[in-house]
Amino acid sequence: MTATRNSRRHPRTPGVAGHQADAAHQQADAARLPAVAVRLPAVAVRRSAGFVRQLAAEPRRPTRARRRMPPLDPAAFTTVDLDEDGWLLAPDTGEPVPADRLTDHLATWLRPPPWATDIVVYVHGWRTGDRAAVRNAQRLLALCHQQRSHRPHLYPRLYAAGCAPWAPWTVVVRWPSSSRISYNGYYAIRRRAHAMSAPGKGYAPHVLGHLLGYLDAERGDPRADTLVTSSGQYLHLVGHSFGGRFLCEAVRWAATAGDTLTWSIATHPSRPFTIDSLTAFQMAAPTNAFDGTFRALRPDVCGHQVPLGGPMVFTHSRHDRATGYCHLHAEHLPGIGHSGMRLSPARGDLAPNDVWHTRLLRADTPYPRACLDHPFVNIDASWRYRNTRLNPIGAHSDYFHPESAHLLLSLAEWSRPE
Repeated sequence: MTATRNSRRHPRTPGVAGHQADAAHQQADAARLPAVAVRLPAVAVRRSAGFVRQLAAEPRRPTRARRRMPPLDPAAFTTVDLDEDGWLLAPDTGEPVPADRLTDHLATWLRPPPWATDIVVYVHGWRTGDRAAVRNAQRLLALCHQQRSHRPHLYPRLYAAGCAPWAPWTVVVRWPSSSRISYNGYYAIRRRAHAMSAPGKGYAPHVLGHLLGYLDAERGDPRADTLVTSSGQYLHLVGHSFGGRFLCEAVRWAATAGDTLTWSIATHPSRPFTIDSLTAFQMAAPTNAFDGTFRALRPDVCGHQVPLGGPMVFTHSRHDRATGYCHLHAEHLPGIGHSGMRLSPARGDLAPNDVWHTRLLRADTPYPRACLDHPFVNIDASWRYRNTRLNPIGAHSDYFHPESAHLLLSLAEWSRPE
């Protein structure tokens, strides 16, 4: 009989027992070996001691300074909090706001300031606490201010004569998304996000849609005579991960008022449109979500049936493990944040598909209008959104770059008239 690999090493005790016996023999042999004393020359000892004293006396070498963002005005940010059901919470008490008082509550706590030229609604994604949500929004807007100040020639409409300077007012929508940084943690928050927006169960789309409608009614009318003054305020939606999903759900609930002037995207004659752009960084939704869950956001032959008159922009990176492996395991399809969004062939009353594919451009390269003037824009950011291989979620949250700010500023730029 031929001996196995383990039995050749320990014929009498094969398998795991053989390895245990081998380890025991090695320990016994090591115990019987005589101790060996190593003596260092006195010169080496003195030099080592002197080197240690020298290190202790010298000042620490300064570490590489982290680039600090310019401080932002706290008045440029406000918060809206949702509970686990997606319902609005009062900021003073933390209690749910009664359904019949939503409008009064928003009118009390949310008033777009007259100095604001753009209103940005930012919804965070997975593993973001309340304070981190505000910090992330401030970090992203600080990148925008920095990019605009360093490269003003890329955004002439944001500096046009007679125009108020680009001054965004940001509404940070916070929801309970904290969990462990693990696949199980991702699945748990995915289930919560689905429950918060599930028809008949979750209230997030209704509350956020109500919020968007209120902001649209309160903002200045960005039309002919008021467009070049601070009275004209543009409305931009920015989401990350599940935040992009919430915003797409909310658009279907948004009130209909206002108009969008510069994008050439067709609009349905019976519905005025309000939202000037929607940007989802690494969106946590299946690649075919706009064939099912968000089918209503696809324009028909007459234009959009939802209050959206600008492009919907989706970044994706093949280094995003959260919307890659995790989403593939949970929904049998990769997420938009990994592979981009896709549309099935248009049938019935749907308009022909208009999905533009491009790369995330460098911070010094302008976006042509033809690149962004489409209902759907897929932006491959794999070259920039990379993070590290040691991070379990990969590039899922690696969107804080000047190139991301450049994309947002370009959308604000092309929302302005010629």
